[in-house]
Amino acid sequence: MINNRARDFDIVLVGATGFVGRLTAGHLSEHAPEGTRIAPAGRSRVRLDALAAELGGAAASRPRIVIDVSDPAACADLAARTRVLVTTVGPYAIHGGELVKACAPAGTHYADLTGEVLFVRDSAEAFHDVAKRTGARIVHSCGFDSIPSDLGVWETARVAADEGAGTLTDTVLFVRSLKGGLSGGTIDSMRRQAIAARESLEDRRAIADPYGLSPERAAEPTKADREDSAPPAPVGRAGRVRSVTKRPGSRLPVRRTEDGHWTGPFVMATFNTRIVRRSNALLGWQYGRAFRYHEVTDFGSSVTSPLRATGLTAGLLGLVAGLSYSPTRKVVDRFLPAPGEGPDEQTRVNGRFTLEVVAGTTSGTKYATKVAADADPGYNGTAIMLGQSALCLAPDDLDSEGGVLTPAVAMAAPLIERLRTRGFTISTRRCPA
Repeated sequence: MINNRARDFDIVLVGATGFVGRLTAGHLSEHAPEGTRIAPAGRSRVRLDALAAELGGAAASRPRIVIDVSDPAACADLAARTRVLVTTVGPYAIHGGELVKACAPAGTHYADLTGEVLFVRDSAEAFHDVAKRTGARIVHSCGFDSIPSDLGVWETARVAADEGAGTLTDTVLFVRSLKGGLSGGTIDSMRRQAIAARESLEDRRAIADPYGLSPERAAEPTKADREDSAPPAPVGRAGRVRSVTKRPGSRLPVRRTEDGHWTGPFVMATFNTRIVRRSNALLGWQYGRAFRYHEVTDFGSSVTSPLRATGLTAGLLGLVAGLSYSPTRKVVDRFLPAPGEGPDEQTRVNGRFTLEVVAGTTSGTKYATKVAADADPGYNGTAIMLGQSALCLAPDDLDSEGGVLTPAVAMAAPLIERLRTRGFTISTRRCPA
């Protein structure tokens, strides 16, 4: 375990001049406790100076660090100077590797916004044992990918355990409402992962494996195990198990529950579900060995719901396919935000999201956990989640060990309480029988 208290900074924010980076810098400036030593870092001194002038106050006099994240020596020097290193510079497979490589042996806590399965896999394989030895908490996915999913399931399992209801079984996250956009960085991560899956059979298999981020893959269900077991029973809004029908004539993954709600895929499910399952394994299968988890979007029960579910599902599948091939990617890219781009302030202010984790337990009791905020999920909301993650890691008084972790494993209850103070709803109720 490395003593990281005698360092120049408490938090260094790499990528502070990017779109989400600026929002995160603003959140830290406004909400960090007095005396917290924060330094913004980026490629351009001019842009760092402009950010300091824009934020004003204490931020105007903070040290500013120019850094090339592809330079191993520079990354190692920076990691040695701070207790927590936070980065918004994606795609992380390209811009995150040297920072993780520097933080793990230095005992420096790390947080990012990655939604890239391959990056997290490579990070865990290379640095989990190193970080565990030094005490560094390498915490991936501290934004909308994947804090709502990860903390929502953790809180559901905690309440169930506290009430003596056993461990979780079939668990579904429903996206009840979502207003806001995906950031250009998130889109770019999707783009590069689609390319990797197209070009490499090994990577394609890793992305497709539901338990691909588990630290003990051999202890997880195999494909044959999953095919032999019944699929999770759909759950209605009240938490009751419902029967399900497919949209007639459709091969798309669009379903209708007995209570009349149409569901389709959630764009982030492929990544979020892997993070949640990694949490379960890292926690010694605290959620249960019968825990099965997936995520869907709830399109409601109106006359137009099946049409919207089908249309948006087809669009999502088309987006992934379009990003996988060079000719179609050039066309699709014209309509997508580029890294560093984002909506205007009014659009972000109007953003919000409501997610609900509905879970069965081994006792037969069912629970529903609401995770919601009046904040744009991909921008303002993500800046809050990342900023509070950094502030949670900085005091270095968490109970978790070091390693390549998830938000739930590294921070859990302390982060939940921090988010609640910033206007997030994270609440669990027992569902009627």
